[in-house]
Amino acid sequence: MTSSVSVVHRDTVAVITIDNPPVNAINHEMRVDLLQALRAIAGDLDIDAAVIAAGGKTFMAGSDIREFDAPAKEPLAWQIVDAIEALSIPVVAAIHGTALGGGFEVALGCHGRVAEKSAKVGLPEINLGIIPGAGGTQRLPRLIGAEKALDWILSGKQVIATEAQKAGAIDQVVESSVLEAAI
Repeated sequence: MTSSVSVVHRDTVAVITIDNPPVNAINHEMRVDLLQALRAIAGDLDIDAAVIAAGGKTFMAGSDIREFDAPAKEPLAWQIVDAIEALSIPVVAAIHGTALGGGFEVALGCHGRVAEKSAKVGLPEINLGIIPGAGGTQRLPRLIGAEKALDWILSGKQVIATEAQKAGAIDQVVESSVLEAAI
């Protein structure tokens, strides 16, 4: 079995890469691996910052719907997002493709968000008859205001990176090399 999460040190920056094809769906194994990576960098005095990135064509497409009917197993998505937010070093999300549902909530838990110009973000859980469960309903309003956040949450729409930046949900939009910009 291989891990869906890897950590590479780029000088004093830990680059945490999610690689769970085809859409980097957040499943139990990934949550375990990601929490383990977060704990490892939290105790590393040589690390000054971290970047959460993803392999493949998309950042993270949210929770793995194949696990929806199974009993929840820790660590839960909100515990991962809380662990990111609680790190004493800055963490930046390097978003490409889409960051939807739990994937966007992971990005919202980061201290900063950099996105490729073509990237889209959103909380589409409403389309499945559920609401965001990893803190997105709290973190998104803090960034873009309650009225706009409510619109995004209740419509389930995917928001292009430039619009998300204007709203305050994305800190920087880049044409290419999102990982390098995030570092």
